[in-house]
Amino acid sequence: MNYIKKSLALGVITLITTWHVNAQQAAPAPYGALPSADQVSWQKLGYYMFIHFGPNTFTDKEWGDGKESPMVFNPTDLDARQWAKTAKDAGMKAIIITAKHHDGFCLWPSKYSTHTVRESPWKGGKGDVLKDLSEACKEYGLKFGVYLSPWDQNHPSYGTPEYNDIFAKTLEEVLTNYGDIYEMWFDGANGEGPNGKKQVYHWPLFRSVVYKHQPHAVIFSDIGPGARWIGNESGFAGETNWSTLNTDGFGMGKDAPKQAILNSGDENGKYWIPGEVDVSIRPGWFYSPDTDDKVKTLSQLLGIYYTSVGRNANLLLNVPVSRTGKIHPTDSTRLMELRAVVDATFKTNLAKGKTVLINTTRAPQLTDGNYDTYWGAEGNAKKAVLTLDLGIKTKLNRLLLQEYIPLGQRVRSFEVAYWNGQKYVALVKQSTIGYKRILAFPIIATNKLRITLEANAAPVLSEIQVYLAPEMLDVPVINRTKEGIVSIKTNSPDPIVTYTLDGSEPNMKSMRYNQPFELTRGGTVKAKAFINNGKDFSDVVIADFDLSTADWKVLHASESKKESQINRAFDGNGRTSWEANSAGSTGIYEIAIDIGKEMEIAGFTYTPANNGNTGGTVTKYNFYVSRNGKDWDRILTDKVFGNINNNPVKQQVMFPNKKQARFIKLEALAVIGADQSGMKINEIGVIVK
Repeated sequence: MNYIKKSLALGVITLITTWHVNAQQAAPAPYGALPSADQVSWQKLGYYMFIHFGPNTFTDKEWGDGKESPMVFNPTDLDARQWAKTAKDAGMKAIIITAKHHDGFCLWPSKYSTHTVRESPWKGGKGDVLKDLSEACKEYGLKFGVYLSPWDQNHPSYGTPEYNDIFAKTLEEVLTNYGDIYEMWFDGANGEGPNGKKQVYHWPLFRSVVYKHQPHAVIFSDIGPGARWIGNESGFAGETNWSTLNTDGFGMGKDAPKQAILNSGDENGKYWIPGEVDVSIRPGWFYSPDTDDKVKTLSQLLGIYYTSVGRNANLLLNVPVSRTGKIHPTDSTRLMELRAVVDATFKTNLAKGKTVLINTTRAPQLTDGNYDTYWGAEGNAKKAVLTLDLGIKTKLNRLLLQEYIPLGQRVRSFEVAYWNGQKYVALVKQSTIGYKRILAFPIIATNKLRITLEANAAPVLSEIQVYLAPEMLDVPVINRTKEGIVSIKTNSPDPIVTYTLDGSEPNMKSMRYNQPFELTRGGTVKAKAFINNGKDFSDVVIADFDLSTADWKVLHASESKKESQINRAFDGNGRTSWEANSAGSTGIYEIAIDIGKEMEIAGFTYTPANNGNTGGTVTKYNFYVSRNGKDWDRILTDKVFGNINNNPVKQQVMFPNKKQARFIKLEALAVIGADQSGMKINEIGVIVK
């Protein structure tokens, strides 16, 4: 059955429908938790800018302590119009600024604090960043949002009963002096104040102040109620991403739902609380000159776009303002590059006006380019098969699907297949859709797509769109889990990736990577990415893996440093290390491990900590194996990792002869800076070739 939604007014979603087959057939009934009109408008924004700016910008800190002097805040050429113009030119729809971070410094002359721009030398204490930015946003047609941290490491009343009222008045000050606020951004940080006390936040009071003065504002926090944190700051929503969440019994910060739940939402959740992805264009949130050469690449940003906006979430991309008071040229250039690619990708909808059939019924609403028209399945049907007929064979590599969310989120899984001239070939199988789902894949050529929907209630879609995006080459990244599962990824979704396991160089005829695969016994993986039908390709990427450590257990080891977990020595994570307490400059360190079962061992690997400090690196060692964990056979005696001090990379050591063993032991005889650093192991592994 086909329906057209006509109006959305006065904050109440009113459904007026037109049907084409049976005038007695009612429009689909709403299902589950539903968004407010303000939440629907918020979701349509899609992509907007976060700005972190304050004393931390000038002190090279991510979290100030509230003890910094306001005198450090002195941008030489602050230009909020440049920020707004940059956001507008980048295709963003709004800006949210850190009006007050955890250090308590206010970017406006608050009468409830003495740690503000009023006490700074900027504009002789007469400046107001919020005023400048709110006016710039109006000029450039952007919505304006604010971040206010209730944690205040400067305010003397923090940690007392009076502070909640002070913070509520601070909120009121911001919410009544700078025009419309579209989003009020709260995080759950709650540390000590200048008196060493923590505050018990009065969240119902804070939210009531927001709704009193900005009734249309969407409140962001771990648990909303308007929008939720997606559970990470890395730039991705879950492949499964429900806009509904169960928040009863949960709170902010440490009381929030698990990060995995925030990332995926709750199927049939009680409340409509869609996800927002917050991520920075730089390694940190605040500007630092040390990160001028570490701005995310175009392919990284494009990957973030597809894993946020393309997965039913909004993207809040942080672009920190520099010490001059302007967005750095490197950041703005990268934003324009991203805008150019996104515009080119979604310029021509190849499905617009094309025929969509459900059985023999046409659904023109799905290809009219209008979100506010929709098709709904008849009756209580929870499964539907839709066929998009493009007429002629068409090259494409993007598929965009949208549910009509004013009636709820319904689709729990879907499959897409394309006609190759003889049969339908599986293209992708995924879970949720929500407001917007973008599927990106290497180019195919077809005249028909078949979309099979499974839903919790009769599915209701508003759009099916397809595009041919410009191909972008990217270098593959090979990873393996502790359990031995290998994945090969590119930030760009366009390349065809092939790989080999026999040491040969991959080509277009090699094994094509489609999904993760098992490599528990280790080996060498080589991968290469191709676009333009193989005419353009990346360098070969090589990864050597040892035996999987999933079943490993520590038999005994030297004493760990406080808060250093010993299983970090074999957790498969190159960013973590196990650190043993110092045994002095002449001390001996060891770690003995049960590898789960007896097997033929050919050698071992040792990876030192890679944090730029060689302290704790093993230079000389003995290595043992055992079949019972009691009787040890020393295989290598007084051996040295050559040049590891100058080149601290993974060391691969082969035994003179293979040995049957279930237990291994590394005994460190010499360690760099052992009297200060103790011993560090990033990873230890076993070779079973």
